[in-house]
Amino acid sequence: MSAKTETLVWLAQRISAMVLAPLVLVHIVTVIYAIRGGLSAAEILSRTQGSLFWGGLYGLFVLAAAIHGSIGARTVIGEMTPWRGRSLDAAAVAFAVGLMAMGFRAVGALT
Repeated sequence: MSAKTETLVWLAQRISAMVLAPLVLVHIVTVIYAIRGGLSAAEILSRTQGSLFWGGLYGLFVLAAAIHGSIGARTVIGEMTPWRGRSLDAAAVAFAVGLMAMGFRAVGALT
């Protein structure tokens, strides 16, 4: 990758982390609230079905996590193995697409 592309990947990693931080906090607080309130899975789903807020929040969560995780995995693999170049980049993109597909499917079931 060119230096410009690497800079953009680095920036995407940092921006995705900044997006993830508050989303993780909202998720954890929501889970604690649901558990302490004794809500069942069915009760939680009844509250989230059709909600644009929760769909949007978790959709953004999925997008940020897929970007952040795939870039992080690419970086770790590149540092720990001899695997480099376009094939590693393609694998990272495929990983991101797979994470997004699974995540958006889960969001669809939630909302």
